[in-house]
Amino acid sequence: MKNKDAQTTQELSDNKLSAYRIFFALFSGVLLFLSFPKFGLGFVAWFAFVPLFIALRDVVSFWRSLLLGWIAGMTACIGILYWITHVIVNFGHLPLYLGIILMLLLACYLSLYTALFAAGIVCLRKWIPLYLSAPVLWMCLEYVKSKAFTGFPWENLGYSQFNNLFFIQIADVVGVFGLSFLIVLLNTAFYTFMTERLKKSLALGAAVFLLWAGVYVYGVQRINQINQMLNDAQGMEVSLVQGNISQSIKWNANFQKETINIYEELSLRQPSAAGGLIVWPETAVPFHFQDDSDLQRQVKDIPIKTNSWFVFGSTSYQVRDGNMDYYNSAYLLSPRGDIQGKYDKVHLVPYGEYVPMRAVFPFIGRLAEGIGDFGEGKGFHPLEMGERKIGVMICYEGILPEAGRMYKNAKADLLVNITNDAWFGSTSAPYQHLSMTIFRAVETRLYLVRAANTGISAIVHPTGKIMSKTGIFHKDAIHGRIKYIQLPTIYAKYGDWPVGAGFLCLAVFFFWSLRRRGK
Repeated sequence: MKNKDAQTTQELSDNKLSAYRIFFALFSGVLLFLSFPKFGLGFVAWFAFVPLFIALRDVVSFWRSLLLGWIAGMTACIGILYWITHVIVNFGHLPLYLGIILMLLLACYLSLYTALFAAGIVCLRKWIPLYLSAPVLWMCLEYVKSKAFTGFPWENLGYSQFNNLFFIQIADVVGVFGLSFLIVLLNTAFYTFMTERLKKSLALGAAVFLLWAGVYVYGVQRINQINQMLNDAQGMEVSLVQGNISQSIKWNANFQKETINIYEELSLRQPSAAGGLIVWPETAVPFHFQDDSDLQRQVKDIPIKTNSWFVFGSTSYQVRDGNMDYYNSAYLLSPRGDIQGKYDKVHLVPYGEYVPMRAVFPFIGRLAEGIGDFGEGKGFHPLEMGERKIGVMICYEGILPEAGRMYKNAKADLLVNITNDAWFGSTSAPYQHLSMTIFRAVETRLYLVRAANTGISAIVHPTGKIMSKTGIFHKDAIHGRIKYIQLPTIYAKYGDWPVGAGFLCLAVFFFWSLRRRGK
């Protein structure tokens, strides 16, 4: 009877403090989106979950915890992904209200993972301490989000630390999901310090401090090791060309000649030394390069004039059984102007490069206007550039850890990311896109060069440091020197092993809680 009265009192307390809990859940969501670009306040992620933990304190209802987590997730997702409305309205030519609705629908779906995170904490905390359950739950749910329904790994929590150079070096061991684990663990330490007895909070704080200190020590040593290896390494000069071609004229046949002239002028203004590499962005060549034409010959002349290797994006096609299959491709030309290799994009973007359920939702087909549906490439296979190999990642593929891993394991010497971020306008998306791509260099310990039509183009060091970059929406070119090293990494070899360990821990947590409930 006494237990029942206590439970009733607790439930009444939950109702009475609902506004207070909602405020803290909203506050947690705000802190989360402030952790990512454009704001990019990565240190805020270290305590962004603390308000949510406060909101969940003493909550006993599964549904109430689910709602509080959903509120936090929805707030964060809207702040991070608002730019989707810009893309839908400006390039899908849909009404503003429909653009907002579609963005909110995506945010609702993604917020379910934060909701499950909150509910999982509440369900487990009677038997599993927060500092064990929260980091594991978040890491595993984040992994599922990144893989389910073709996956959406956009701005996973670990990416918030893109400018925390010493901390992110451990990504070559644990990957981005491992970084997310460490960030949530630190959040639990802060929360425990605020709410628990001094002795318990100091013990957890000391353990987490030692772990983080070890991560930073590893980062310092790893950076020094890589810099020493690069001192004597061979390399080459690179030129990354940013044409800043407006999306509104990109596929207009009347502007094809002008587009190629712009890219040619930027490429020849300050070319790389003989034997260097010139990189143009995704679909920089706004026609089928494989078709014989004056424009094709003009493009082929550029590596001849500069005596350089040349990578650029173009659409391509293949006729199969009377049907035309189109691909988003990257070509590699030799200094003689010969086609040395072609890569077809493997991971396509739903409603950007192919349109699921077109028959069910015909209006959504307009989101692929000027592009149409693409076919999938055969795999992440490096292109051979003389004695060297380069791994090409087109647009969205730059945020996929598995792409960098496959190239690393195939002995690629350089990662090349070509993209067209003109769709995003001046929103936070171009900055977010670059922040995630940086991690492919850290995970593989390879230089990464990135050419973007409207920016941000960049040269990224194997430690994740941005050596040089452009602004957005102006014609520009970056010139620099990259070097080749082959340094094995645990992450490249074993992938997301912390996630596997995390799912195993969740299984143990589940059976342990069932056993304790039985007793």
